Amino acid sequence: RQELLLCVLLLPVAIWLADSPVELILLIGPLLLLLMVECLNSAIEAAIDRISTECHPLSKQAKDLGSAAVFFTLLIIVVSWLAILLPKL
Repeated sequence: RQELLLCVLLLPVAIWLADSPVELILLIGPLLLLLMVECLNSAIEAAIDRISTECHPLSKQAKDLGSAAVFFTLLIIVVSWLAILLPKL
């Protein structure tokens, strides 16, 4: 939910800030990537929970790696937005 709210808030800002189609893609692309990765992370968690509710090291590792993928996608967003915005300041 937090990632969806972030995307809903940043999408109009990206359209407003972009000076070219390339900038628009570099601002919006990572936001869409975040939604994709979050969907995959949710699917991993649902599948793990469906299989078993007991704690298992591989289940924990799968969930941790899914969360790490979301974190790295958030880093991609920060880097791409800073790369576009810093030269404009």
